[in-house]
Amino acid sequence: MKDKKEAALVPARDLRDPFGLLRQMTTELDRVFDDPFWPSFRWPKFEKLMRPEAALFAPKVDVFEKDNRLFTRIDLPGVKKEDISVEVTDGQLVLSGERKRETEEKKDNFYRAEREYGSFYRSVPLPEGVKLEDVKATFADGVLEVSVPLPARAEAKVRKVEIQEPTKGTKAAA
Repeated sequence: MKDKKEAALVPARDLRDPFGLLRQMTTELDRVFDDPFWPSFRWPKFEKLMRPEAALFAPKVDVFEKDNRLFTRIDLPGVKKEDISVEVTDGQLVLSGERKRETEEKKDNFYRAEREYGSFYRSVPLPEGVKLEDVKATFADGVLEVSVPLPARAEAKVRKVEIQEPTKGTKAAA
């Protein structure tokens, strides 16, 4: 059985994690703007409106928390490892790259050539205190997975407070 945090696209809102809600909002906004029927005005996708010949390529991103790490998975079928860039900058995990596919078929009485190009750019906000040297990325079978260690959370200290009876000379507050 999968861990509940892994099964969710975005982890449930944790009151101690101020970035949980931000990650959820970012994911929802990305989904709205990545709909192929919705005009995208986010940079660098804005340039695609100027170049209609560019193929729309907007891979979906899964972000989840597991074993005190933040995982980001992105399906990139047909993309080569050399055409992918993973960077951590200004508190953001930036994933970008380009897909190039060309096929050519020649037979006795026909010739067919197809070309497909597209670039993508996605960013995921990271919590403060992430150690940049511990970020790891793997790419296998068309799936890019980046894991980032989450900073230690301060444990909430709980102290039991005893309820006392008021002394006889003082009145209880109303």
